Amino acid sequence: MSTAPPPFLAAQLRAGAYGAWAGGHPGAPEVGVTVPIRDEGEIRGVLAALLELKAEVTLLVSPTLAQHAPDALYAATQAGHEIAGMGEPGQISAFEVAAAQTVQSWDSERLSRASLRLLAAQGIHPLPVPLDAPQPGQTMCVSPGELEHRLPAMRALGYRPVPVRDIPGLRLAGPRDLLLHLYTHTVEANFARKHKVIDLAQRADAVMRVAPLDHAPEPLPLPRDTPTAELHLHSPRIVGLAGRSALTAYRAYLRSLRDVAAAMQTLPELQGARAVFAVTLFHAQLEQGGFTLLPLPPARARLYGLGFRVLRLVYGTARPPSEPQPKMAWMTREAFLAKYG
Repeated sequence: MSTAPPPFLAAQLRAGAYGAWAGGHPGAPEVGVTVPIRDEGEIRGVLAALLELKAEVTLLVSPTLAQHAPDALYAATQAGHEIAGMGEPGQISAFEVAAAQTVQSWDSERLSRASLRLLAAQGIHPLPVPLDAPQPGQTMCVSPGELEHRLPAMRALGYRPVPVRDIPGLRLAGPRDLLLHLYTHTVEANFARKHKVIDLAQRADAVMRVAPLDHAPEPLPLPRDTPTAELHLHSPRIVGLAGRSALTAYRAYLRSLRDVAAAMQTLPELQGARAVFAVTLFHAQLEQGGFTLLPLPPARARLYGLGFRVLRLVYGTARPPSEPQPKMAWMTREAFLAKYG
């Protein structure tokens, strides 16, 4: 299976070096699936499996294999699959003739900078660094033996496996993409570990995370030592869904509250929580969903407001927030489970 390039080179690729792809729309369910192919027999087996699965993907093929198996590559092209390069580049023209399509992407695993420069000079782009789990608009590398398990599992979560070239909004990477990656894997990851945040956003349109707390922060009208559950949004996901439409984001918001209710009834960490709350700019939606709104102390409101502005800058959304000032929205456990359980 394909792996990520060395850390420093991976960082450069995430920032757009050598014309690398970044991925696509963060609110679309499409995920670019790449499948590394090692020999001609494997191509035949993969094509049969994908036909059974009714799926089209990006096949990663070396120029050497392309020369030895042009009929198999032609069959893959006729079946709607994308052919991308793998391994050291060479004889690109002959590769494209064998594939019967233009090769526009290449796996960056183990490639030298000289090879990446050679590909860039021919207008061929390094593929996005693949993720371990599906995310809207991103890519995953799936080995031939895992196709029959991984693709149905992705579809069950609402994702749509596609060739990388068919990811909606596929674009070249830039410095903001590296900034977003670093922020997600440092600030957000550290916060999640410290506060034991539970990620409930496995589904393609899920946008909620929840943290179990052993206290009730102000201004909740509860004793200080009351266990509670704090809601956190999956920021890139909600920004992406809102970019599709406000109604799409609102529906995902409500469905995700049902995910939280299910977690509160099944996860041991949330069994003692007597209330659910969120500090958010999306409090109008929560109020419509039955939550009670509480104003924050002015200093806290300004601090949270600054934090939300930083998030909007990091995630690159120009859409103004639904409300100018954050508020706390809350609901008792009993009322929340009665409505969303």
